[in-house]
Amino acid sequence: MALRIIGIDIGGTKCAVSILSDGVVKEVGRFPTQDFATTFQWFRQQVEQLAPGPEVVFGISCGGPLDAKRGIILCPPNLPGWVDLDICRAFTDLFGGRAFLMNDANASALAEWHFGAGRGCASMVFLTAGTGMGAGLILDGRLYEGATGDAGEVGHLRLRPDGPLGFGKRGSFEGFCSGGGIARLAVAMGWPQAEVTLKDIAVAATAGDALALKVMDVAGERLGEALALLIDTLNPERMVLGGYFPRCADLLRPAMNRALTAEALAGPRAACQIVPAILGETIGSNAAVAVALHALNILPSKVNH
Repeated sequence: MALRIIGIDIGGTKCAVSILSDGVVKEVGRFPTQDFATTFQWFRQQVEQLAPGPEVVFGISCGGPLDAKRGIILCPPNLPGWVDLDICRAFTDLFGGRAFLMNDANASALAEWHFGAGRGCASMVFLTAGTGMGAGLILDGRLYEGATGDAGEVGHLRLRPDGPLGFGKRGSFEGFCSGGGIARLAVAMGWPQAEVTLKDIAVAATAGDALALKVMDVAGERLGEALALLIDTLNPERMVLGGYFPRCADLLRPAMNRALTAEALAGPRAACQIVPAILGETIGSNAAVAVALHALNILPSKVNH
């Protein structure tokens, strides 16, 4: 019986099912995330249509906190009510085979490494740059997860003694540079509306609004400072920035590059490419498949159906 890989992407707003076919990830269904019972019923229907077979391997990508080794979703803040769920067993009890769970930052790093902007490099840092700020680390050709599986929690790094709140810490990388953090930074800098989004700020900055441009300049500078810390510490070949960065790169790069020049060691900085992620809205599906590939220690090209 042939090996079959099925990706299960569990996000705060949407879920998706995908398969690996001839080395390419194909999303076969997606729907809005709901309570666990409703969501799992949808997953069940989608997987049944794929006729997975006894050799199926499920890769499951989900926001943390998780107990990935035991396959348990603990209590993700973006999944209210999803508490202490043995998600891997839920799939294998129904369909047999094997299932593996990984946090979405690490899974997305694997996805961009296998299928996206990280292809061809041995050392890469992927930044989520979304609602929060996390990183996945590919070091010397393998995913680095750390002693407790928490490597890459770069959003917790403090950049200033005070500043916007992020990851429970004022002045943190997440506080200054996550999507929500940039919105809070704008309010602190005098934005006239308390309810503002990064999209609002980016649109205003593109139109030439002075305050919006200043907000993006400060955020870009903090981003560059954080990237300099990572470059000096890890010496990666490539940094792949996901989330909002591909859409806001032109607004952030001038200040980001200014800070990188001032803060990073010249040699490691010159050796590191900083590029936007390219998988876009498909990154979750690619990430889920990448979880299974990682667990099996095989490359996408080795799965031929």
